[in-house]
Amino acid sequence: MLFSMIRLGCKEIAESVMNKLKTDTEHFVLQGNRAPSLAVVLVGHDGASETYVRKKAEACGFLGFMHFQYSFDEDCSEERLLEKIDELNERKDIDGILVQLPLPSHINEKHVIERISPEKDVDGFSPVNAGRLLIGEECFTPCTPKGIMKTLEYYGISTSGKKAVVIGRSNIVGKPMAVLLMQKGIDATVTVCNTKTPDLKEYTQNADIIIVATGKPKTIDSSYVKDGAVVIDVGVNRIPDPSKKSGFHLEGDADYSSFHSRDVSITPVPGGIGLMTVSMLMMNTFDAAVRRSR
Repeated sequence: MLFSMIRLGCKEIAESVMNKLKTDTEHFVLQGNRAPSLAVVLVGHDGASETYVRKKAEACGFLGFMHFQYSFDEDCSEERLLEKIDELNERKDIDGILVQLPLPSHINEKHVIERISPEKDVDGFSPVNAGRLLIGEECFTPCTPKGIMKTLEYYGISTSGKKAVVIGRSNIVGKPMAVLLMQKGIDATVTVCNTKTPDLKEYTQNADIIIVATGKPKTIDSSYVKDGAVVIDVGVNRIPDPSKKSGFHLEGDADYSSFHSRDVSITPVPGGIGLMTVSMLMMNTFDAAVRRSR
């Protein structure tokens, strides 16, 4: 029997989210409210970070959001960065604050994340928002896990009673993803693994849904999954490639090509979950503005 992989592209989903947000923003402003606003802080000149920051600025422009960008050289002190965050926390014309990660090694990421006001933490990384997520209260959900849930919903992929394996335990993706999947109303049975988990296949081959978020290309291939499984690939790995004008190509954490003849649904890279992250950030920023206006 011949099987055919199902590609779960996210371009259409992200566009639909952005178009609805644009309409909602127009209505919000017509009601006499100030447009939602996002402050983005960038330290250093990392190429990938600069690309992500540019995409966020473009998204704000499309939606009619106010956008503020603050760029610092690589040698910016932690004290100077924290002072800027304090200033942004106090400003009433800013709804959301995002500090682009990763930061230079001399700056403590934990100190920076904890300094952002929970009411403006549209990345959803602060201990307050993480705690609220854990106990099921209103909070800002980290953008990538939120985008994954939106993707599952869009494709009508049932989670109730399903076995879900999350490969990865970061505070940005793995941990919040596991929490979301176990929430009441989502009702998945969740196992969290990592790259040091012995006999990883023992867990993944029994899973209905696999979220792979290790930051390591080809962490899993088709031999790790059963027929009918759903694979959500979070990885965006830059692989050197002299044939490309950019000098690299993108690969996910799953070996996408190995799934072509399998009865498996999988998100591609590029064109997958990465597209959802910016739209979810914009959604969180809009929500921050709505809460501010109450």
